[in-house]
Amino acid sequence: MRSAIVIIMGFALSGCAVPGYGRASIPSRRAQSNIADPHFLNQYAVTRRFSLGRPTSIKFLPDGAGVLFLRSGPRSFVQDLYEFDIKTRREKLLLTAESILLGSDERLSPEERARRERMRMTARGIASYQISDDGAKILVPLSGRLFVIHRTDGAVTELHSERGYPIDPKFSPDGRYISCVRDGELYVMELATGKERVLTDGAGDTITNGLAEFVAQEEMGRFEGYWWSPDGQTIAFQRTDTSGLETMHIMDAMHPNRKPQAWPYPRPGKPNADVRLGLVALEGGPTRWVTWDRRRYPYLATVRWEENAPLTILVQNRRQTEEILLTVDIETGITSALLTERDEAWLNLDPEMPHWLPDGDGFLWTTERNGVWQLELRARNGELVEPLTGTDFSYRGLADFDANSASVFVLGGPDPTQTHIYRIDLQPGPHKPVRVTQESGMHRAFFSKNHLRYVHIAETMNAERFYAVRSRDGREIGRLRSVAEKPPFVPNIELTTVGDDPAFHAVLVRPQDFDPKRRYPVIVNVYGGPHGQMVAASANRYLLQQWIADHGFIVVSIDGRGTPGRGRRWERSIQGNLIDVPLADQVAGLRALGRTYDELDLDRVGIYGWSFGGY
Repeated sequence: MRSAIVIIMGFALSGCAVPGYGRASIPSRRAQSNIADPHFLNQYAVTRRFSLGRPTSIKFLPDGAGVLFLRSGPRSFVQDLYEFDIKTRREKLLLTAESILLGSDERLSPEERARRERMRMTARGIASYQISDDGAKILVPLSGRLFVIHRTDGAVTELHSERGYPIDPKFSPDGRYISCVRDGELYVMELATGKERVLTDGAGDTITNGLAEFVAQEEMGRFEGYWWSPDGQTIAFQRTDTSGLETMHIMDAMHPNRKPQAWPYPRPGKPNADVRLGLVALEGGPTRWVTWDRRRYPYLATVRWEENAPLTILVQNRRQTEEILLTVDIETGITSALLTERDEAWLNLDPEMPHWLPDGDGFLWTTERNGVWQLELRARNGELVEPLTGTDFSYRGLADFDANSASVFVLGGPDPTQTHIYRIDLQPGPHKPVRVTQESGMHRAFFSKNHLRYVHIAETMNAERFYAVRSRDGREIGRLRSVAEKPPFVPNIELTTVGDDPAFHAVLVRPQDFDPKRRYPVIVNVYGGPHGQMVAASANRYLLQQWIADHGFIVVSIDGRGTPGRGRRWERSIQGNLIDVPLADQVAGLRALGRTYDELDLDRVGIYGWSFGGY
């Protein structure tokens, strides 16, 4: 491959058709086809990669009689709230942002903007909602205001407050109260009277109560900073002190006249935020602090407080090579260890775990201890009862656990380029996952609380995407409607495996008018690192790559060592050196593709990527 590199808009290119650069390696324009739609990039952008208009934030009503979801228009970021009725199989509009804001602009605090950015949330209008446990009320935050929808008559009530901007509002378990964080303090409001009181104190420039810190949000996938007890009488909350952190300043390039925003930021090797966990009664009063070795385990990774189960927390050391799952005595704050996980490289987090069983007799847990992700059943004291998936099954997520039918639905499968729904019966004896979904693709499921129905989301190799509401036996009841624009073409892709020791999964995107007699310049679209998988059995993931290919290229992606889905050893091969192995694997994978596919001209290769791929 040629050594000349051209940097354009953050992409590294070699041998691409860029006027005025590297002309010796630029293929002749006459030799290239160019059937690319000149309007595609505009459509791709204004539809947010054809995602606007799809159902999002899908939740069942507690009784399973309906499905709530958010949806925008096909070229709008403003979402509204809908309900799909199981009995009538029809959807109805429950609430629009326009009906509340009456044309006024949406207002977000800097803290809320930052929180949404870390959640990768670009939606406006109704961005989130919560259902009360009895299903009678729906809580909707919008533009710094809180609204409650009463499902019996559709009435909408605004909850007025003279306090600050509400962040992370929630119902209490009995639906009588609303909690939220305002100006760094935790508040509760009684719905019947509208009376609001503050439960914490001491918030200021460097202190917040009830909010997750930057590391938890950005790196651990935890966005909550407080948790109700199942009986609704106590709240556990995080207290964060950022006084030891450096202050970073972020300018707004769109408004250079504005002062930069100042944020505390924990650079690697520098001090982290000091995080504590406190317990406060619903009626207020002194805080009881939870005790653990915070010096050794400064990271509060996970907090769980489920019915019939103890308050449970997962804490990690800073190197993230050791973690302890602890139960908390809520009267004293004293913790007791349930289990310890160690990994000499690093521990990956599973934010779904632990998942306590309904009767509290045990919990589900996931581990990479044996070389691959496995789902385990553990007793209430943390002892291992049995593994529910074996080392020959790549577990990727929990969909449902139903104690009544003694079964569990999981996501995964032996092929890392696909994700399927499997059912595992928990009868005595070996547990064999039985595949529920058959069509090649990426499948997910959201189950109702009573386990009788689920929403099946599928992205397939034939570019189909659907949201099917199904009964537990798989029978389709109806579909959540998407109004997203359909892409103008179906990508011409091939998934393959090349090389040996190691073998790489790869994808090729050929021009729609591909000529097998020709040789094509190659563009590598790369990520190549942790938590990023480029090769997947979903055609619509390759729309932009297809548009590039239609200019007369073949676009390829390769998942080398360091990427997920191939086991612990494969992913952790980049420990201590993030670039040499991933870069070598891209080269080796590309050369293996060249040996297999004669149409690839490896004398003319370009490469582009984002995030780890940019690195």
